[in-house]
Amino acid sequence: MLWLAAAFLATALLYASVGFGGGSTYNALLALAGTDYRILPLIALSCNIVVVAGSSIRYAHAKITPWRGALALTALAAPAALLGGLTPIGERSFLLLLGASLLLTSLTLLIPVRETHAAEPTSLARYIPFTAAPLGYLAGIVGIGGGIFLAPLLHLVRWRDARAIAAAASFFILVNSLFGLTGQLLKGGAERLEAAVAFGLPLLVAVAIGGQIGSLLAVRLLPKHWIRWLTAALTFWVGLRLLLGA
Repeated sequence: MLWLAAAFLATALLYASVGFGGGSTYNALLALAGTDYRILPLIALSCNIVVVAGSSIRYAHAKITPWRGALALTALAAPAALLGGLTPIGERSFLLLLGASLLLTSLTLLIPVRETHAAEPTSLARYIPFTAAPLGYLAGIVGIGGGIFLAPLLHLVRWRDARAIAAAASFFILVNSLFGLTGQLLKGGAERLEAAVAFGLPLLVAVAIGGQIGSLLAVRLLPKHWIRWLTAALTFWVGLRLLLGA
């Protein structure tokens, strides 16, 4: 458990520095630790909430969050996240879906991110709202926030500048995680909640510490592209293992 808590702290620290929650990597680490798949989404979504809550508040306080766009995307995604959390799923199907989502995560992390964009969005930006509900559903069912998929799409279509995209992704993750967690709790009941709390409480403390440090200090220990590549390698490896072993 000590190595897992340390890994969660480091993950939260790194992800919080760029506006993400880390749900995909929490899933990867929990899968490596052999965690019961039925409580895995509860832990990952809870950790997401702890990390991105602070980031979302700071972005809002700094008046960076593009509220109109962020609210529109989240309003489409949140009900789907709740539905995803409520969806019954067997272990093999869950592991296959989680493995596929981790592989997709690894690919999105390799998409180059520019710090500045042209003023005008591309013609494809109008189709971004159609991605919100599928991402919300995936967020609820496997225990991610969906922002790590949404943000690269927003960068590709030049939706806003890089800071506004990070703020929108952070808010998207927060709300989706809340709705997805609600669905998971309604589906699993008190017994599963007790098991998740018993196993995940030290991890929540770890991500709370890591998330605060990351959002406050904007980590400079490694270049951001190194962080993305290392995370991509981890998620790809775990995703492939899950797909081959499911």
